[in-house]
Amino acid sequence: MRAQLRSQLLCGPPARDPVAVVEGLLAVQGQDHRGVRLAIRPRSKGLTADDVDRALTADRSLVITWLNRGTLHLVRREDYPWLHSLTTPPIATANRRRLAEEGVSSSDGERGVALIERSLAANGPMTRKQLGEKLDTAGIPTRGQALIHLLIASSLAGLAVRGPMIGSEHAYVLTRDWLGEVTALDRDTALAELARRYLMGHAPASDRDLAKWAGLPLRDVRRGLAAIASELHPRTDGRLELANHPKVGSGPPPRLLGAFDPLLLGWQSRLPLLGSHRGVVTTNGIFRPIALVDGEAVGTWRLDGGSVRLTQFEAVTPKAEAALATDAEDVARYLGIQGTGLVVEPG
Repeated sequence: MRAQLRSQLLCGPPARDPVAVVEGLLAVQGQDHRGVRLAIRPRSKGLTADDVDRALTADRSLVITWLNRGTLHLVRREDYPWLHSLTTPPIATANRRRLAEEGVSSSDGERGVALIERSLAANGPMTRKQLGEKLDTAGIPTRGQALIHLLIASSLAGLAVRGPMIGSEHAYVLTRDWLGEVTALDRDTALAELARRYLMGHAPASDRDLAKWAGLPLRDVRRGLAAIASELHPRTDGRLELANHPKVGSGPPPRLLGAFDPLLLGWQSRLPLLGSHRGVVTTNGIFRPIALVDGEAVGTWRLDGGSVRLTQFEAVTPKAEAALATDAEDVARYLGIQGTGLVVEPG
């Protein structure tokens, strides 16, 4: 597990900025507003959540949209084109099926995506609510999950991404307006880049780990890995890593990781990290914030006012608890809130 923690930038030299963190991990699951920002904190030093929002809004160096497994992900703008071309085709069929289940016909779906494109061209950036009102006026169904799946459809078509923050909401923009003209890599080159970059942030890992993470068929993943075979270092356990992978040093200090942290989502098995506590941390697709000590989850935590309330799986040492208390202060600093320390609760 220590080697994977090093790949995940949780030990070793901290990244210099949010873009460097995302470059190292390739893609960070991004549907949780606070969680995606907290993913940057333990992998860097001295940054704040505002630095992430600046990269998303002012610099446009990072972007959030639907990619791997049909889930929102945070990626570098340079990686958006080839990741989009690789990972979205398998999602499109499921998206059309969900639209039909929500009462949106094929023709209404096409009209809805076209209207979203026109609205963003004329009025963007626009919030989800504003786009929903446009669709309602045009008589296109938006009830239930119809609106979100129309927005996903526009994203899968390469037309829209999430752009700036408007208040506390992430607005939508036209991809071409926000990122400029984008050029995708050819498929073989993209598969090789996917294999290389995934291993940078997740090694040691297997081909099946990569297939699950990217949401791609195993045959495609193996094609990408074969293309970089000369760059791989053989391991006795059958897993893969790059030959130039950084050496593993000491493990990370005790850390508080946010909801949907990349450490929970990069491999098929979470057993080495969660042990018997998987059902506590992951429930119905929700991945709770965890406390990490010696490479293992020792509890879940939540913010209550300015305090971090830690529910332990089992008691940790006084030294580890003191380190987590210090990290709780850094969580408050990072989020720009008045922190009141760590409160430990029995499991």
